[in-house]
Amino acid sequence: MSDVLRAVLWMSGAITSFTLMAIAGRAAALDFDTFEIMFYRSLTGILIIVSIAVARGKMGEMKTDRLGLHTIRNVAHFTGQNLWFYAITVIPLAQVFSLEFTAPIWVMILSPLFLGEPFRKIGVLCAALGFVGVLIVARPTPETLNLGVLAAALAAIAFAFSAIFTRKLTRTEPILRILFYLTTLQAVFGAVCAGYDLDFALPTLNGLPWLVLIGCAGLLAHFCLTTALSIAPATIVIPIDFTRLPIIAVVAMFLYGEALDIWVFVGAALIFAANWLNISSSTKVRT
Repeated sequence: MSDVLRAVLWMSGAITSFTLMAIAGRAAALDFDTFEIMFYRSLTGILIIVSIAVARGKMGEMKTDRLGLHTIRNVAHFTGQNLWFYAITVIPLAQVFSLEFTAPIWVMILSPLFLGEPFRKIGVLCAALGFVGVLIVARPTPETLNLGVLAAALAAIAFAFSAIFTRKLTRTEPILRILFYLTTLQAVFGAVCAGYDLDFALPTLNGLPWLVLIGCAGLLAHFCLTTALSIAPATIVIPIDFTRLPIIAVVAMFLYGEALDIWVFVGAALIFAANWLNISSSTKVRT
């Protein structure tokens, strides 16, 4: 089997997992707030990661001297994930996913500041093209600009910070350790934020399956995406990831009666073009 086909198969798993997480998130939001969802998602993740670490005899390697960076990374991810879970309950799923795809553009803009990576001139064009795409998707007018759109846009920025700090961590930390602190720290954040008002919703028979699905789908999605990127170049993997948009749009149409908005697809196409141009130019520079 070719590397490209293997990458496509892994990305199929990632796309399916991201889609299931969005559906489960909407269902869970009927009984739980976003902080509670994050707590139970992280708790599920802890059980999975610890089980894997114990089975592989890796629990002794979970100690780290970079707890501060782990904390910063997970504050960014926790913020972005909560904003994302809120956005999927108040605006069309296709719109959420389109705005989420701006995260790589923000990584490109922020990397020179936080990673010391050079900022290339073509990056300006990519950022401008992506920003135009965002404006088309969001169409910010008093009638269309709402908290859901702002939440989805800010979630992309938070995910970009999470990716940047993850990149810094991968220079010294193994993936399993990063995932361990991802789940444990965010479980703490979720418990504190959800319980500050002393009103913490416990799992119900109806809600528990959705919470478990969110936790499993979230971990599986990132594992599939990371595996695909380890097999094939980003220029192949990222375009596959963009098929999440039409898939979630069709799913949302059938499950929630959401209309297929042509302007969301136009804006998403520009965002995709910006990402593709940035990745392609980066690949040429390296080769």
